[in-house]
Amino acid sequence: MIDATHYVALSLILFCLGLVGVMMRRNFITVLMSLELMFNAVNLNLIAFSFRLSDLAGQVLAIFVITVAAAEAAIGLGLIIALVRLKDTVALDEADVMRG
Repeated sequence: MIDATHYVALSLILFCLGLVGVMMRRNFITVLMSLELMFNAVNLNLIAFSFRLSDLAGQVLAIFVITVAAAEAAIGLGLIIALVRLKDTVALDEADVMRG
């Protein structure tokens, strides 16, 4: 039977993969996808513990995390469009041109 330990282990693996993607990649789209993976790992943890404790607070908090992830995706898309218009690339090394 699958218990909370399995969900926590899967969540840890997903979060670590996302963290490695954020730290190692230079492509803006890949970094945003890695952030989404980290958000999903947190959501998995919230839902697993909410189910384990028979409390709906974790599920409600997961809905808020999904809302934040959607806002992050919308802002990230706007940043990607602005970066491509300025430099014709999505490399994070070129993102310093947007400072001024």
